[in-house]
Amino acid sequence: MSTSSFTSPQYFINRELSLLAFNHRVLELAQDQSLPLLERLRFLCISSSNLDEFFEVRVGSLRQQQALGLTQVGTDGLEPHEVLDEIAVRAHALVAQQYEVLNQVLIPALMQSGICFIRRNKWNEAQREWLSDYFDHELMPLLNPLGLDPSHPFPKVINKSLNFIVELDGVDAFGREINAAIVQAPRVLPRIIRLPEEIAPTPDSFVFLSSILHAFIGRLFPGMTVGGCHQFRITRNSNMYVDEEEIDDLLKAMKGELAQRNTGTALRLEVSDHCPQENVDYLQRHFHLRLQEVYRVSGPVNLNRLQTVLDFVDRPELRFRPFQPGVLPALMTGKRDMFRQIRAGDVLLHQPFQSFQPVLDFVAQAARDPDVLAIKMTLYRTGKDSVLVKSLARAARAGKEVTVVVELRARFDEEANIALTSRLQEANAHVVYGVVGYKTHAKLCLVVRREQGKLMRYAHLGTGNYHAGTAKAYTDFSLFTCRPEMTEDMHRIFHMLTGLGHIRHLNCLLESPFHLHQSMLRKIEREITHAKAGKSTHIMARMNALIEPQVISALYEASGAGVQVDLIVRGVCCLRPGIPGVSENIRVRSVMGRFLEHPRVYYFKNAGEEEMYCSSADWMPRNFFRRVEVAFPILDEGLRKRVFNEAFGLYLQDNTQAWVLDAEGQYARLEPNLHELPLAAQEVLMASLGADAAYGGRLLTEQASTMH
Repeated sequence: MSTSSFTSPQYFINRELSLLAFNHRVLELAQDQSLPLLERLRFLCISSSNLDEFFEVRVGSLRQQQALGLTQVGTDGLEPHEVLDEIAVRAHALVAQQYEVLNQVLIPALMQSGICFIRRNKWNEAQREWLSDYFDHELMPLLNPLGLDPSHPFPKVINKSLNFIVELDGVDAFGREINAAIVQAPRVLPRIIRLPEEIAPTPDSFVFLSSILHAFIGRLFPGMTVGGCHQFRITRNSNMYVDEEEIDDLLKAMKGELAQRNTGTALRLEVSDHCPQENVDYLQRHFHLRLQEVYRVSGPVNLNRLQTVLDFVDRPELRFRPFQPGVLPALMTGKRDMFRQIRAGDVLLHQPFQSFQPVLDFVAQAARDPDVLAIKMTLYRTGKDSVLVKSLARAARAGKEVTVVVELRARFDEEANIALTSRLQEANAHVVYGVVGYKTHAKLCLVVRREQGKLMRYAHLGTGNYHAGTAKAYTDFSLFTCRPEMTEDMHRIFHMLTGLGHIRHLNCLLESPFHLHQSMLRKIEREITHAKAGKSTHIMARMNALIEPQVISALYEASGAGVQVDLIVRGVCCLRPGIPGVSENIRVRSVMGRFLEHPRVYYFKNAGEEEMYCSSADWMPRNFFRRVEVAFPILDEGLRKRVFNEAFGLYLQDNTQAWVLDAEGQYARLEPNLHELPLAAQEVLMASLGADAAYGGRLLTEQASTMH
């Protein structure tokens, strides 16, 4: 395929800047007055948490490149230092907007609803007395003030911890002048404290931990005068650097590396906007940060800790209405012989609109079924107290052959995965850590069962993790099948993961790092050939991120040949749609809402011989070349039509929770036209697939029928 004419930097959006644009869209949801108030607060917290991870991972990687003297230019033509400069401009604007939304929009709205954050200068005598007692008995025993002098140098400040720089006047117990100290707030301390009902102006009244410390911190320094107290927070590089080729035991190395995550290179200083400039300069020098890496904030330095309020406040009218996922009639309680149902035909689930429970039941039934001989499974993220892991351990203890490929390097879940590895090994399961240099990201479960003297294989494949918690919040597709061509492919992939042998041939699955990328390019090329021959063509793809430059160039070529390309990309998109002569046939939208959009689905019209794949893989270099991923076809025609409608039909008509990307890299939120009914894809799916579905799926079919 000739894509050399579409490699100019002007055709690519920078990855990091696109990710910041995604966080702006999350923050827009915090400002959306059509959403319940506490959910808007949650979106503000998510935007803050996302920004933390952005600095820890993306900015950390760029700073690492700088430290190594690497000046490699990206597909967008920008060098690392240019990207960092632009990040600073946009991140400062984003942070300023976050605190404006908090202080000018959400806090007043919460107060109107009886949820109050009481500032220090508003405490009455009874409140001050109670908070004084709280400081003495609940906080003081856990606080360790650290005076700064030659024998007490600046303490180690761990990643994202809450700290205070305190200005002092006077002499210490040994007669020496001390002018500054650091107080670190232990992570066990709550960042928000609820006032008792008898002294609270409303049933839901709160005080920030920082306000209490500001008010009473002088008690930590008897005999000295506190001139000021100002909160600050450091974000550090949290990338883990394990040279897998040079270690003997990945598990042991990961345990050692985890301890270093909290003390990586400082990347960002957040500090109170009331902090004197000389103190800010001192902190900036100590952490070796540039001016653009200092963020002055008007409020708590960690907005994500406001999530606590969502746990404290029981106000259903301020939350999304309760939703109960639907269950396919064949899989209702009392009828869940999963193997019988799968033999009757492929079964498709769309989470969280449909329950994740059948996935748990599938593994649990396999664990207790005496005819099941073996279970093979990949685990990327699964949670600390996973029911599924308990089923696997039970199966292993029962003598079944249990093989689990655990990805120890699942970012920010490393500790949980190390713990579950130990539990599985104690149960005598075979645990494999994946392939050195390649994260195992595929979501696969294969069960081998003896039936009438023969071995039968049953499979589950998914776009999301085996995590019961995220299955309630992330949209994903799950497929159960016993098709021999698919289960044989999975058997070969598991052999590759455990035995590291070559895969000679796959019947229908596409996997990376060996086949998926070239398969996508070939399928795009096939659509181009059909278009030139005057045949029907259409490419649609849905994913979290679109970054890989060869695929982007191929899509540009497809657009030039007249192929309509519709992309639903939740987060980062480096492709520029709508460029005359390059991408005028490409449309890109991002859909966001109550649930996190997570599935990867690829559709090729193929002159009427439609192909559709669901996958664990985004179109990113890491997914194509540095991960073990699987894309699985939807072979049943009825299920293929259903995925088409649910993954594309509705989402391409969404006009309330969709943002459209233009050629300049800007996103604009859609609104219904004057004579157009509002349509939110997630709302339609909840109504059509949930437990209370009033129309038995008819509404979904009617809404999406025009797309197929």
